Amino acid sequence: QVQLVESGGGLVQAGGSLRLSCAASGIIFSINSMGWYRQAPGKQRELVADITSGGSTNYADSVKGRFTISRDSAKNTVYLQMNSLKPEDTAVYYCNAQLRTTMVWLDDYWGQGTQVTVSS
Repeated sequence: QVQLVESGGGLVQAGGSLRLSCAASGIIFSINSMGWYRQAPGKQRELVADITSGGSTNYADSVKGRFTISRDSAKNTVYLQMNSLKPEDTAVYYCNAQLRTTMVWLDDYWGQGTQVTVSS
């Protein structure tokens, strides 16, 4: 019943910017948090940034000062503004939502991923 749809990935040169968007739809009782993870080939998936229902944010050290996560609660949408991109930011970026579809059922949902490639 829940879908996360990502958009905004692409190919940019180092120093460029991209803005990722993720919209959650379906039967949603409440959203505890939404965030972005990324996974490069041969590496583990890692947290990039997340934001809680209360507005608290968390960033990986590698992206602090360059990336900004924000949300539009009315639209169940989370954004990731990525500036000053580096080749090491190249990865598949996945949207994640921790949410309840009922009062008692809590689960993690994932988008299909969007490729971000940063050329040197």
